[in-house]
Amino acid sequence: MRNNTSILQSFLTALGLVTLSLCLTDCANQAKPDGEMAKEQMVDRGQYLVTIASCNDCHSPKIMTPQGPILDSTRLMSGHRAGSMLPKLDTSMVNPNGWISMSPEITAFVGPWGISYAANLTPDETSGIGAWTEDTFIKTLRTGKHLGQVGGRQILPPMPWFFINKMTDEDLKSVFAYLKSLPPINNQVPAPVPPNELNSVNVTGK
Repeated sequence: MRNNTSILQSFLTALGLVTLSLCLTDCANQAKPDGEMAKEQMVDRGQYLVTIASCNDCHSPKIMTPQGPILDSTRLMSGHRAGSMLPKLDTSMVNPNGWISMSPEITAFVGPWGISYAANLTPDETSGIGAWTEDTFIKTLRTGKHLGQVGGRQILPPMPWFFINKMTDEDLKSVFAYLKSLPPINNQVPAPVPPNELNSVNVTGK
């Protein structure tokens, strides 16, 4: 009887130690000593921020339904579909006082600046932000310059970088963590088209 009791006590003690260890590990993952969020928390917050900031509206391709376009959940944040057709342009309307138009998927935009395409923000190494660092991502949104470079090209409309750059560094780090957690999608978005080259675009968007 004593042996059974001793074995039971030893088992319960071991079980308690394992439970305590798991609890301490989980607590360590949930919050860091310096108050920074753990990676999982950052990803969750980044997804929340991307959602309420409506980033998917432009950066995710759509599926057309009788009720209008819905997000293509298999290609989230992958940008304008490479090779997709654009309606033929009436270039006479593209002037400072003219119309601003968008593609059916809401991923390509035409205005006085020419044509701009929503970027691929998945972590694909060649066509997305897979090679970007967190610092590059933050500098891009802080400065409105591609890759955050002083001499880089301006981020074109309708990208509201001047609103997004009001996010805190922690917010932007969380957004970056979420984008890096997405499945990488190889989708080479076309380069912007300047206004003086619109006549050569026709319907291909290239």
